[in-house]
Amino acid sequence: MSKSRLFRRRFTKKGAAPGTLEIAHDAIKPRIHVISFNATELDERSIESWEEVEDWLRPDRIVWIDVQGLGDVSVIQGLGDLFKLHPLALADVVNTGQRPKTEDYGNTFFCVMRMAVPEQKNEARWEQFSLFTGNGFVLTFQERHGDCLDAIRQRLRQGRRMIRSQSNDYLTAAIIDELVDGYFPVLEVYGERLEELETQVIGNPSQQILGDIYHSKRELMQFRRAAWPLRDTLNQLLRDRHPLFKEETLPYLRDVVDHLMQVVDVIETYRELAGSFIDIYLSSISNRTNEVMRVLTVLASIFIPLTFLAGIYGMNFNTEKPLNMPELDWAYGYIGFWIVSALIALTLLFMFYRFGWLSGVPTEKKKKDTDNRRP
Repeated sequence: MSKSRLFRRRFTKKGAAPGTLEIAHDAIKPRIHVISFNATELDERSIESWEEVEDWLRPDRIVWIDVQGLGDVSVIQGLGDLFKLHPLALADVVNTGQRPKTEDYGNTFFCVMRMAVPEQKNEARWEQFSLFTGNGFVLTFQERHGDCLDAIRQRLRQGRRMIRSQSNDYLTAAIIDELVDGYFPVLEVYGERLEELETQVIGNPSQQILGDIYHSKRELMQFRRAAWPLRDTLNQLLRDRHPLFKEETLPYLRDVVDHLMQVVDVIETYRELAGSFIDIYLSSISNRTNEVMRVLTVLASIFIPLTFLAGIYGMNFNTEKPLNMPELDWAYGYIGFWIVSALIALTLLFMFYRFGWLSGVPTEKKKKDTDNRRP
């Protein structure tokens, strides 16, 4: 499902001071996109340098600065200095793989969560999404170019009254809600995959299917690590009532928490379902082994008496001595031996059939079931 691991935690070097910004060698060069708006006006542009952001800050507007890519420490540090962001929060931005959380830094609210970016072939790219919000601004950081927030931008461009007339706390809640809604398509893909695995594990269990089951179960566990902590930290935010969030915005955050609860419930259901597939796989393999052993037991039981007879008549006793085997001098002894062997084999097959060893269900039980179904 996912093209990369949900959590690939990065740490600063041993001995580095807290808040040190260390950029990964594979980090992408950032792109900065700015949207400035109020109830009646909207300006939008991609800018080349972080210094231009200061020109967009106006007391009568809300500005959303979206940075896609973490490959330039000067951009991150410059924006941190401009908005007076805490160094520890900036370190969490570049040290990707953080546990979803929210932090209160006085005049700034900080949130880290996981974002699922849909891609081709029912796959999603997971990455860390960091968000700062303060008076009049929302600042977001993403690991790579491209996201799932186009619906938010479109609502702003269309002049939707709700999002354009509210302050930055509502925009923050809308962004978090959009990211959480992006989890549901991922869950649908997992549901379809589990349905396919269920069909395969019942119809044709194999070692490859067992590997697919464990792979899906591991991904669901990682998905749970993205949703569960975020639900808890948003619940704490609702209890603490951060001063940056107005009373009118709290119902929207509660709605986000409800969505997260649904996500967590579905994840838990899928994890239990994947675990049950392992039990079904083991039961299917055990049943297949029992079937093989039953066939071998039937064959061995048939040939045991035949081997006994063949062993006796293969001793080649001397017929001139007093104790002899008269069948050895009989003209039809060879044919008689095979007739007796065939009769024994057929008798055993009939007995095994009556006992239900061949079909798996005794004949007497079949007859009772037939009688019970008669009106």
